[in-house]
Amino acid sequence: MGFAAVDVIRTKRDGGALSDAQIDWVVDAYTRGEVADEQMSALAMAILLRGMTPAEIARWTAAMIASGERLDLSAVSRPTVDKHSTGGVGDKITLPLTPLVAACGAAVPQLSGRGLGHTGGTLDKLEAIPGWRASLTNEEFVAQLREVGAVVCAAGEGLAPADRKLYALRDVTATVEAIPLIASSIMSKKIAEGTGALVLDVKVGSGAFMKSAADARELARTMVDLGKAHGVATVALLTDMSTPLGLAVGNAVEVAESVEVLAGGGPSDVVELTLALAGEMVAAAGLDADPAQVLSSGRAMDSWRAMIRAQGGDPRAPLAVARETETVRAERDGYVSTVDALGIGVAAWRLGAGRARKEDPVSAAAGVVLHKKPGDPVRAGEPLFELRTDDASRIPAALAEAGGAVVVSEAAPGPRALVMERIA
Repeated sequence: MGFAAVDVIRTKRDGGALSDAQIDWVVDAYTRGEVADEQMSALAMAILLRGMTPAEIARWTAAMIASGERLDLSAVSRPTVDKHSTGGVGDKITLPLTPLVAACGAAVPQLSGRGLGHTGGTLDKLEAIPGWRASLTNEEFVAQLREVGAVVCAAGEGLAPADRKLYALRDVTATVEAIPLIASSIMSKKIAEGTGALVLDVKVGSGAFMKSAADARELARTMVDLGKAHGVATVALLTDMSTPLGLAVGNAVEVAESVEVLAGGGPSDVVELTLALAGEMVAAAGLDADPAQVLSSGRAMDSWRAMIRAQGGDPRAPLAVARETETVRAERDGYVSTVDALGIGVAAWRLGAGRARKEDPVSAAAGVVLHKKPGDPVRAGEPLFELRTDDASRIPAALAEAGGAVVVSEAAPGPRALVMERIA
């Protein structure tokens, strides 16, 4: 049965619930090109403003899955478990986490994305490694899972193609934050990839798409229920994204920081979240392993190198270094009370680490490197953060965004919990 796109848009615009037939048709027709980008943009905005019922979200997700193929991971002997983050600033956790969980005995089929808005994309980060490629065939994907136990790559052309089109459209139409679209986008890919278990990292705070714990909880609950309905053991952690994760925000700089973590160092918050998520993934996979012990043993680093080499990358190659830098220093003594994730994320985007349009390239070298985190003491004249770019003309706009993001106060702030809540 066919519909007129304008009628589907009008139904949602006016607050109505879309029927199963309307959802099936509009997702399929958009995938085939019968529904134009501007029409789907209008529908996405209507969904953002009007929301969807649980039944609509479930059907929309099923339609996204049905738009393409489903991977069969039955040939992989290890238990499969994946992780997905809803996106944050400095969120490079996938990079150390995937090889760590593989070193614990699981197979980690990590389908990742590119930068969306002010948040970084895992594929953009990994492409800072010379030679590394994001695109694998289904056969290469399964073979690498069997041989290495870890793979991070782009979703194949045949996997939820409706999501691939809609994902790019949301980025440029201010509809990224729509909970039904976030939930269906994430879960359609994760269910279609065939993983047996899934751990979700749902970010909360200024640098996240979910600014409030209530919204993050709603998104997490929606995704956990979708996963379970499709036979995927799913759990979610709500984690703080008011402050960037780690000290590095960008592409090459985040790869370098991830390697530090795998080598036994790195910022404490990155290590903490990596281990928290690894613990959930190992448990979901039914494995008896201690991620902290595996990390300290060096086996996760071995897994990282094997994973990068398997996708054509050179784990020992030098990473890009920005040609231009600007250091911002403290004007007074005190303590760093705030490092606003949104301000730092937008600054990194302004420097070239992210994209304004879906077809824009990103710079491997661009980004922001923090010298201080909330709670750190600081003296007047000490560096607070550093802007890095290959294009000096980008610095003023980045400085305007980041200048007020780091606040120095007389008193140290109270501690904040990184892992805020668990939803299963």
